[in-house]
Amino acid sequence: QVRLVESGGGLMQPGGSLRLSCAASGSILSINTMGWYRQAPGKQRELVATTTSGFKVNFADSVKGRFTISRDNAERTVHLQMNSLKPEDTAVYYCYAMIRTPSNYQGSDYWGQGTQVTVSS
Repeated sequence: QVRLVESGGGLMQPGGSLRLSCAASGSILSINTMGWYRQAPGKQRELVATTTSGFKVNFADSVKGRFTISRDNAERTVHLQMNSLKPEDTAVYYCYAMIRTPSNYQGSDYWGQGTQVTVSS
């Protein structure tokens, strides 16, 4: 019943910007970590950026200085502002959250369906 719904993906030229958003819904007690992972064709899914409920952030080295993550705990949303996009940023971007629910107070990992980001001329 818990869902993570992403939006904001699309096609952008190199050097451009995109803003991804993810909203969590369902029966939720709390959300610990929220963030973004990405998976390019033929490659492993990799961390892009995460933020905790205390707003501690973790970025992949490849996106530091270009991407910014933000979180609104009340709205149960997380955003990824992607600037200075490069072709190598092309991937499916997945929202991630570690969520406690009434049926699983210990918490579980949840994933969105993914949103395509394509950086190309």
